[in-house]
Amino acid sequence: MAEAAPSPRRDDTGRPDELKKTFIRSANAQTGAIGYTEHGERHANTAADGARFILKSLGHEPRRCEVAAVAAYLHDIGNVVTREKHGQTGAIIAKDILEDLGFDIEEIAVIMGAIANHEEAEGGLPVSAVSAAVIIADKSDVHRSRVRNPKTTAFDIHDRVNYAATASEIKVSRKEKLITLELSVDTEVAPIMEYFEIFLPRMMLSRRAAEFLHCNFALVINTTRLL
Repeated sequence: MAEAAPSPRRDDTGRPDELKKTFIRSANAQTGAIGYTEHGERHANTAADGARFILKSLGHEPRRCEVAAVAAYLHDIGNVVTREKHGQTGAIIAKDILEDLGFDIEEIAVIMGAIANHEEAEGGLPVSAVSAAVIIADKSDVHRSRVRNPKTTAFDIHDRVNYAATASEIKVSRKEKLITLELSVDTEVAPIMEYFEIFLPRMMLSRRAAEFLHCNFALVINTTRLL
């Protein structure tokens, strides 16, 4: 594999230039304008850290772990154009970013595939180890800090479920071949059933992603295993 190009999420050597950062800021603003939770730098960095952690914990080579982090950092950038089919749009946008940063063409192809296939509502499926890690990291970012509606009385079900999540953590056991999402949920804000009402398709995709990585997937809410 070619010599490592800088990761676009590091301030010191390779964070995207102002144009690319503007894409993420604008994508976040546009998803907010149509009522979605936070999709900006916080979510991008959380997903990047999660994807890297998953592959590193499973013993993948360091370069692949970094490629997964890059894909996860850029996975929602297509929202700068439109929410619909944002995975496919984002893959094309990411290609230009990664070429500018000097990434190997094979790595670019893997990252494009991961971005294009991360969204369950758009028929996304794990197509590589990098793609699988991005899916799990993205779907695991459930937290009240993502809620942008300042009025709790006006929360819809998505706001309630995210606001109810006070902590989320991905755990990986290489020995047991198990990837676990552990959530702490305030059931006075949203009952567990509401979580499943909107997140079950995401958890099913996460399970398929874990299986691609030759692992099982578990969901634990308030210390109780539910999947």
